[in-house]
Amino acid sequence: MLKRSFSSTGLLILSSAVFIISMNSCKKEKSTSTGWNYNDSKWGGYEVRGFDGQETGPGLTLVEGGSFMMGNTGQNLTYDYDNIPKKLTVSSFYMDETEVANVHYREYLYWLNRTFGSDFPEVVKRALPDSLVWRDELAYNEPYVEYYFRHPAFNNYPVVGVTWVQANDYCAWRTDRVNEWIMIREGILDKNPSQVGEDNFNTRSYLIGQYEGAIKKNLKDLNPNGTGERKVKMEDGIMLPEYRLPTEAEWEYAALSLIGNNPYKDEELYTDRKIYPWNSDQMRDPKHGGWQGDFLANFKRGNGDMMGVAGGLNDNADITAEVTSFLPNDFGLYNMAGNVSEWVSDVYRPYTFYDASDFNAYRGNVYTKDSLDEEGYHVDKDSLGRVIRVPVSDAESANRLNYRRSDVINFLDGDSLSEVDYNYSVSSLINDKARVYKGGSWADRAYYLSPGTRRYLDENLALSTIGFRCAMVRLGSPTGNDFPAGKQYEKQKGK
Repeated sequence: MLKRSFSSTGLLILSSAVFIISMNSCKKEKSTSTGWNYNDSKWGGYEVRGFDGQETGPGLTLVEGGSFMMGNTGQNLTYDYDNIPKKLTVSSFYMDETEVANVHYREYLYWLNRTFGSDFPEVVKRALPDSLVWRDELAYNEPYVEYYFRHPAFNNYPVVGVTWVQANDYCAWRTDRVNEWIMIREGILDKNPSQVGEDNFNTRSYLIGQYEGAIKKNLKDLNPNGTGERKVKMEDGIMLPEYRLPTEAEWEYAALSLIGNNPYKDEELYTDRKIYPWNSDQMRDPKHGGWQGDFLANFKRGNGDMMGVAGGLNDNADITAEVTSFLPNDFGLYNMAGNVSEWVSDVYRPYTFYDASDFNAYRGNVYTKDSLDEEGYHVDKDSLGRVIRVPVSDAESANRLNYRRSDVINFLDGDSLSEVDYNYSVSSLINDKARVYKGGSWADRAYYLSPGTRRYLDENLALSTIGFRCAMVRLGSPTGNDFPAGKQYEKQKGK
């Protein structure tokens, strides 16, 4: 079977770690529930597709999940006490090997301008990064205002000046472009570079039948009452889940990369806690060789020292550096400390993890659903080709055991029960638009390079020190091999 993966620049490369779903993987197997044949039109045509494991999307690498101690790993210099240590478990997921670079974000703007520029120029304008974030009243930074985002000298440098909202929009766009490419690769759709306005490939719109596209060949329909062909469904396992911002717990877990501290294969053990994404509390590489003494991250060593002395530059970067600079951590992720801080999806609350779930902890849920008309059909997609989503009503949630309302951002912290104590949004910058960002930047001291540190900023603001990277859920087995979840003892007999 052909096995493929993708580099961080989106180029296709060969890899032995990733499996592509075979379009001919359906077999005539029997149901262990009814005895009826699967994938057989003479038995009703119910289809069950084989699945060889989730394909690794462009730019991503697998982060195998597990438990870890989230929170502070050193002295609390800021006295915020907002990262009290707590043991959590994070599911396996995928994460970008690097921060999103200028060249990637310009590709996004180009597509927006080509697709919406004529009829909806405001869409393009809304996505532009704020280059003015480079200005400083008492510094000469105009060259960065003019050139940092556009000039090819900075192609592979992390995009900055992007708000949390803009970062989420990029993730949604990337989801659709990757799934469109997969559909073209599998021979289902033809290339259609002339998409304009609402006539553009959108994953959700396609799945609910509101986008046709340039069809090359639909899948065979085994339903004896069908038309003989059908569109791709979620059950086919062909398209990937959505790209998104990582949660704070995911980001911190990925940055710590404790997999490298497990001294023995298959042992539930790691040797110690980490302060930084590397196995040392030092900021320089201790290993013997020509690189000994080199800085392990791009950060500010002290007042006025952004890169060291000429002839011996400590991190070789005055502002940001290329996204593949420095050594990757044990998950293969670059710059999880330094270079730029990164947006995560969570809403900021000081004591989030005191009350948080110990499995996939996250604050920021607002549950939504597709908008349906009175007859239960989807309403028409919007003018940009997107499926219209609406919040789940409180009435729909009232009798549930696991949640009672759709917007649970303030659950147990900042809601009507605790608003009096915290006085959120009245005498504080902490409100429902305050989003967490993690990791130190080129302008930060070493303290902020510890993955446990946390800061926040309004979701509509941007800085020259904040960028982002995308994540994606891992479906099925938590490991990147052929085995399903759970210990498969039968398969291990005789080993």
